[in-house]
Amino acid sequence: MSAESAAALPWPPRKPRRRRAPAWSELPVESVRRYLEPGPVVLVGSAWRGRCDLMTMGWHTVMEFTPSLLGCVISRANHSHGLVRRSRECTINIPDARWVDEVVGVGNCLGAELDKFERFGFTAEPASQVAAPLVRECFVQIECRVADTRLVNRYDFFVLEVLRARVDTSVRRPQTLHYQGDGEFMLSGRTISRRALFQPHML
Repeated sequence: MSAESAAALPWPPRKPRRRRAPAWSELPVESVRRYLEPGPVVLVGSAWRGRCDLMTMGWHTVMEFTPSLLGCVISRANHSHGLVRRSRECTINIPDARWVDEVVGVGNCLGAELDKFERFGFTAEPASQVAAPLVRECFVQIECRVADTRLVNRYDFFVLEVLRARVDTSVRRPQTLHYQGDGEFMLSGRTISRRALFQPHML
């Protein structure tokens, strides 16, 4: 961005901020994820040759707008890994915070040994673009196909293309779950707007 275009951006007068002295402490490198988790905890639906699974996932990221691409880690230790890899499709379902105990339960058991939908009271419903099940209780449902598997062997990283998505607009300001490690979740909070500070094409 040029100095001229930066100067043209609307910007409020800077308010004086009270600065505090930091109290630094070394952070184990394996714990940085507690501060960098990218988004809400989701439930991944998958199916392959009559078997289906539901898994809890917190490692995912938006990769592209058009086509809409998502990236996520599905560990090969997870039953869902094989189902998603073979079927090359899945669903991403976002629960609100009311389902936290069930979300933890789904993440703490193996789908090869039990029906997680039945065990935790979730309802599987058919998707329109993929064979993997949607979760009726979730307020956002996203249907995906696997677009790229080049990083699966090395990192268990799947690149997904969104084929269809829908949101339950009757759910106003839902609280989502954000996993921080050590069994702790942060809940999404209040929303603030700075729309006036954005250039229209950056919204």
